[in-house]
Amino acid sequence: MNILGISAFYHDSAACLVQDGRIVAAAQEERFTRRKHDPGFPLNAVRYCLAEGGVSRDEVDVVVFYDKPMTKFSRIAKTYFATAPRGLRPFLMAMPVWLREKLWIPADIDHALHQAGAGRAQAQYFCEHHQSHAASAFFPSPYQSAAVLTLDGVGEWATTSLAHGRDNRLDMLEELHFPHSLGLLYSAFTYFTGFRVNSGEYKLMGLAPYGEPVYADLIREKLIDIRDDGSFALNMEYFGFHDDLRMTNDRFAGLFGGPARQPETETTRREMDLARSVQVVTEEIVLKQVAHAHKVTGEKNLCLAGGVALNCVANGRVIREGPFENVWIQPAAGDAGGALGAALHVWYEVQDNPRQADGSRDSMRGAYLGPEFPEDEISAWLGARGYPHQTLSADEVPARVAQLVDEQNVVGLFQGRMEFGPRALGNRSIIGDARSPKMQSVLNLKIKYRESFRPFAPSCLEEKIGDYFDIDRPSPYMLLVAQVQPDRCLPPADDGQGTDLFARVSQPRSDIPAITHVDYSARIQSVSAETNPRYHAIIDRFAERTGYGIIINTSFNVRGEPIVCTPEDAYRCFMRTEMDWLVLGNHLLQKSAQPDLAEKSEAWQEEFPLD
Repeated sequence: MNILGISAFYHDSAACLVQDGRIVAAAQEERFTRRKHDPGFPLNAVRYCLAEGGVSRDEVDVVVFYDKPMTKFSRIAKTYFATAPRGLRPFLMAMPVWLREKLWIPADIDHALHQAGAGRAQAQYFCEHHQSHAASAFFPSPYQSAAVLTLDGVGEWATTSLAHGRDNRLDMLEELHFPHSLGLLYSAFTYFTGFRVNSGEYKLMGLAPYGEPVYADLIREKLIDIRDDGSFALNMEYFGFHDDLRMTNDRFAGLFGGPARQPETETTRREMDLARSVQVVTEEIVLKQVAHAHKVTGEKNLCLAGGVALNCVANGRVIREGPFENVWIQPAAGDAGGALGAALHVWYEVQDNPRQADGSRDSMRGAYLGPEFPEDEISAWLGARGYPHQTLSADEVPARVAQLVDEQNVVGLFQGRMEFGPRALGNRSIIGDARSPKMQSVLNLKIKYRESFRPFAPSCLEEKIGDYFDIDRPSPYMLLVAQVQPDRCLPPADDGQGTDLFARVSQPRSDIPAITHVDYSARIQSVSAETNPRYHAIIDRFAERTGYGIIINTSFNVRGEPIVCTPEDAYRCFMRTEMDWLVLGNHLLQKSAQPDLAEKSEAWQEEFPLD
């Protein structure tokens, strides 16, 4: 049975194919169109999923959409009318898009299937937004039963939900409704500190450790009423997302000492302290909700999804502080993962198929669910373009890449199937030496063209994770933050007060300084020999050379661009940055040997300005 899941029209549109309960393929539309966070209907992702699954005409049994557009339309209309006349302008701006696109999803689905060479699906379903999130969290998890908590901006009406997953069923127990939203609270501060909503939240989280929570009490006093069970109510007098085209209003600005920071201007102490303050409040709410979920369900297992579940600092505290014994987080926790959850909802709950969890491993297949390019295709592509390269055997590649990293080269790594979700996990990655005190600045300023303060994540051998970090479990999807082991840490050069941001970034804090954040933490990816043997082999060969089973891993892209999908994408990114080497499967390309590319890195920076 072929079930096609689709998410679209808000951000991170995606498609997923589930065949007889097995997740066969999943990808975000942005990777194909090269438009970051592409919200359009995922025609290219649908084509890929059907091709990957070998689904031909008339073989699509069910198509399921990840939310209910009519319910969402009703919420938007009711909200704007309730805030009239202030809400009239955003209502008038939203309606043409709804009338032109978002209310015609059944026709769009039929058109997409036709374009992909398939016939009309036998059935179409529409799943509630938070039910899709919950299904994406529970059904691929290794647990037969679990509490399921989903937190995001907003679906139809729900912004937070608690469910109880057992066997092949999800019982939705409790919800919080719009406009009271933890995701939108965090996005309001993302906007106010000068970053882009729905993409800059990572930046806010990365900035937080540089500040102090001096505004946390003010947030609790003026912006949000937090209850013991983690439920809350926002004071809408300070926000604009419900009746305006801005996340915050003038009253919000007055509360925090002036207008929002303009993008690309200097990041000041105020922005650092605001980031830290809202992060502290967010963690407090998440921990209260987790404790409440444990009390209500009595479960020892917890599953998380929704955009807020990508807050890996909060996730790290959930792991450390309990009360759940086991926690699993959907790697595509945002809207893209809704396509996967909706498809699994149909397989298990609509079709009532049995489910047997593995108990130790999830069914996400490492999140390596995107396109793969065989060696003969890559070789033919390189030959047709005449790009100088060296071809090795598959067995030779890990040792050679480890050597390049040890020699302080920055290496673009393109191999295997593309990752699903926002994190690159070794198949579409840029890697470097975590021991280098200069590597963080080099990668940020010369490779990624992004803010200097943003930290980089380590990829660590799963069996060695405890040697480097204070954590007692794997972290395969780069969704947990933990502290660097104390015996690896160095004392701070100063307390950070009065030191400019760039100088603080450059201070070594451990013997793996390139991945040690200002608070001695790191966002960890543990690499399993079972899940990704080739990436594991690279790090293992690096460990044999250096004694360190850990390297830097950042996504293979520059700011403003999605993670690379094809060899062409990878080569263009490689040539437009100061990367030293590119690995395309078994083929190695050295930058100095390549012909000049017409567009230089300066033009790239102009095309993709800072968010």
